[in-house]
Amino acid sequence: MCTGKWSRFVGLSLLPMAFICMIANLLLMFPNGETKWTNHIALQVWLMAGLLGSGLFMLCPSCNAIRAGGKGCCGEGCCGNRCRMLRSTISSIFGGLGSFYCVVVSGVALSDGPMCNLNDLSGNEANWGYHLKGLNESYLFNKTSWNDCIQPPNIVLWHIVLFSILLGIGALEFVLCATQLINSLLGIMCGDCRKKGKNEG
Repeated sequence: MCTGKWSRFVGLSLLPMAFICMIANLLLMFPNGETKWTNHIALQVWLMAGLLGSGLFMLCPSCNAIRAGGKGCCGEGCCGNRCRMLRSTISSIFGGLGSFYCVVVSGVALSDGPMCNLNDLSGNEANWGYHLKGLNESYLFNKTSWNDCIQPPNIVLWHIVLFSILLGIGALEFVLCATQLINSLLGIMCGDCRKKGKNEG
């Protein structure tokens, strides 16, 4: 596969992933789809790993990869698309760092569990905490422990699903950024293998 074609594929793949991560992070800020729990959400949500790391940080490498998959940057065939490949190389590094940040934060969030109110409806602040953290058996494999968190409603499932999405997409983004880094380096050294004058953009 040509370096330009692969760049375009990576760019077009990263773009929707970035928006999905941003939406997932925003949903995490409103447990159970309600606004009244915003004072009691996990620290990892506030770290904005999906909104920034795998979201906004990913728009730059995505757009640069798409542009690198277009026609030559200095006129048809002038530099073999090397200029755009150079920009894609640099942005892929930042994209990889952003996605790695998202993977780490999401992994910690899944390990610690959500912040919730444990068997108390009085609203006492002292009863809020990471009650599923440090259990003998991980709450991820013990669904009965989910019932201990009564506020916000369904917070454990909400937390697991959305952070799993961030973890999975973040890992996939990291792989795509790594492959695009290698691909763009090859593009800088060898140029684009497409025929001169062929419009891929």
